[in-house]
Amino acid sequence: MQQRPNLKDHSIEHLRELLSAQGHVPYRADQIAGWLYQRGIDDLDCMTDLGVELRGSLAETWDARALELSGVDRSQDGTVKAVLRAKDGAEIESVLIPEEDRTTLCVSTQVGCAMACSFCATGALGFSRNLSTAEIIDQVCRMRDISGEERRITNVVFMGMGEPLLNLPAVIEAVQLLIHPKAFAMAPRRITVSTVGLVPKIAELLACAPINLAVSLHATTDAVRDRLVPLNRRYPIADLLDELRRIEFVNTRRPVFFEYTLIEGVNDSPEDAARLAPLLAGIPSKVNLIPMNPHPDTTLRAPSEQAIDRFLRIVAGSGLRVTLRRPRGEDIDAACGQLALRKLGEALAG
Repeated sequence: MQQRPNLKDHSIEHLRELLSAQGHVPYRADQIAGWLYQRGIDDLDCMTDLGVELRGSLAETWDARALELSGVDRSQDGTVKAVLRAKDGAEIESVLIPEEDRTTLCVSTQVGCAMACSFCATGALGFSRNLSTAEIIDQVCRMRDISGEERRITNVVFMGMGEPLLNLPAVIEAVQLLIHPKAFAMAPRRITVSTVGLVPKIAELLACAPINLAVSLHATTDAVRDRLVPLNRRYPIADLLDELRRIEFVNTRRPVFFEYTLIEGVNDSPEDAARLAPLLAGIPSKVNLIPMNPHPDTTLRAPSEQAIDRFLRIVAGSGLRVTLRRPRGEDIDAACGQLALRKLGEALAG
């Protein structure tokens, strides 16, 4: 059975054009957006300000829901991981991370991942397909249902399953909906898109809105990064960093967030730590150190606490802004690099 087009696949501007072409008044798109994104209602029959005839016509043509909740795991630290099922049966994971001053949602952009990073469980799944804009945005809708009014989602990070820049058109449409005042109305500074370094696509991403960029660096030499991030063989460290300098982040006053997974005996030496500041010179930077999160598909592991502390002190002493990101949701396989559809707590019927 062929799937109907989904309202959430389109920016509000594009939806106005589509509705107008079908003979509807364009401002109906704004009303629909209010129901979908501000009120969280995706049942067209409930959109009472559209009129009975229009609702019936739209219901015959359009769908408004892309994902269903398949199961939920809740960590002891408050992190919530959900398995979400698409209409074709494909499953993905999204993670809610509550903190004192914010609630961050980590969304996926692909079913699986083709990047095959050696430390990441998602890479071991392989790649199945890209997610549609509707499937990306519906993660926000479904996870908002879980978080409730008391834990409003304040930040969205594209750091779940998949490489966002390999699905760039859908990601850009999703970002536009997140920041549109008639949709989710989020500030661009509260949205972060991560990449392992797909150099030709970075400028296009950043041209869509003043969002944050996170780069999965993980090494200070090509020899090591080739092992950890196979894409580095195509776009080595120098090419990646030169592109970031060319984009001139210094004029935007926004730092690039460099993600650095600390792996025992691989990239955790004092020499690695000392190389980071010269390597990132000329790029406003913030380094996020992430101790390796274990999973069954790798023998790699985190360094000792002593080695982590030594690495942190060297990087901080070099003048770089640096934070140590402790695992969240590790007990439910929800931490960085652990998303692999491996664990399901509260299974739901349907």
